[in-house]
Amino acid sequence: MKKLIAATAFSLLASNANASSDSTEYVMNGLLNGQVFIMDQDHMSLYFLAHEVRVPRCYDECAVTYPPAILPADTDLPQNYTLIERKDGQMQITYKGKPLYRYSGDSAIGDINGDDGLGGVWSLARPE
Repeated sequence: MKKLIAATAFSLLASNANASSDSTEYVMNGLLNGQVFIMDQDHMSLYFLAHEVRVPRCYDECAVTYPPAILPADTDLPQNYTLIERKDGQMQITYKGKPLYRYSGDSAIGDINGDDGLGGVWSLARPE
């Protein structure tokens, strides 16, 4: 099982995440073991769907496995992050236009079980 950290290392993750200039209480970059990745407000890893830009394509069964990262429409986000409207009216976080998702198989902070998912069409969201 892919895992970046043990639960006992949470304080290291949180301190590194909050040091980023691309961070707010809702979305942040985390650094641990030499890997930088994007996390949500609960410090859970976020993912990209390959070739998806500005228009979410993950709905129905796909969204059960990879739920969209949703925030209220009036949420203030850092540079490079925006909200886009999904067809159900919810607002999804994007990074440089790429919609962000959680993975249903991640249960603890630092899990990255959704990386390289479904034959490589899903990848851990990393800032460019």
